[in-house]
Amino acid sequence: MPRVVIPLSNFPSRTHPSRQILASRPSPDDQLTPRSSIEPLLSARPSVHLERPPRAKLSQFTMAHATMLARRQLASSSLSTRATSIVGLVQQRGYATPHGPPPANFRTSKPVKWTWDNDSTLDRMGKFFLMTEMARGMYVLLEQYFRPPYTIYYPFEKGPISPRFRGEHALRRYPSGEERCIACKLCEAICPAQAITIEAEERADGSRRTTKYDIDMTKCIYCGFCQESCPVDAIVESPNAEYATETREELLYNKEKLLSNGDKWEPELAAAIRADSPYR
Repeated sequence: MPRVVIPLSNFPSRTHPSRQILASRPSPDDQLTPRSSIEPLLSARPSVHLERPPRAKLSQFTMAHATMLARRQLASSSLSTRATSIVGLVQQRGYATPHGPPPANFRTSKPVKWTWDNDSTLDRMGKFFLMTEMARGMYVLLEQYFRPPYTIYYPFEKGPISPRFRGEHALRRYPSGEERCIACKLCEAICPAQAITIEAEERADGSRRTTKYDIDMTKCIYCGFCQESCPVDAIVESPNAEYATETREELLYNKEKLLSNGDKWEPELAAAIRADSPYR
């Protein structure tokens, strides 16, 4: 069985021993030998003896080439395949395009310089004598001067609000005055900020009712999950966005506060639910 001596590529001197094991590479003599004379060698796996080449030969291969060569040789089991693909492996590069790396600043557009040579003689005369640029500016000013104002004088005037606007929370009642909440605690379970706390007890007729319904408005993220999960439209988010307070304690809403918000905003809440019902 022939002995194939394979020089290791440009590995550092302190490389881990496990990285120094490379697959076999045919010698120059084997590459020049006709195929008919090496047919017996192709059927048997040659013995591999590794030795470190001298310092003068380390510059022939770079680290990237050696790594690519090792991976391809380990994946292939045929000696002839390794011999024919060795040249192509050395020439491969890891570029993103087949033609090499893109040029520098290829994404930026070329700057366009405007010179006086681009203007015609009439344009130059108009700028200097007729003041066409100033006339254009005055035309824009007069056009905006006679249009109706776009200003909304808040808080005396307010713009339209979407029916899906998520503002201050409220608890609704039925037209009979009975509370809608059935203490199912779906809103408490689905709240991602864990801002809702509910306690319930049994009514005289055997149904549930809430004895405690607290919302920490400082933790609420106004995602609207509580309103979406409620099966009876009890907890809703009103169109009110003007509830700033002076203390943090005023943002800790209890059941009475939420019910008062619902009584105050019931017409707007009912209209918003009706407007959004075709999309549900």
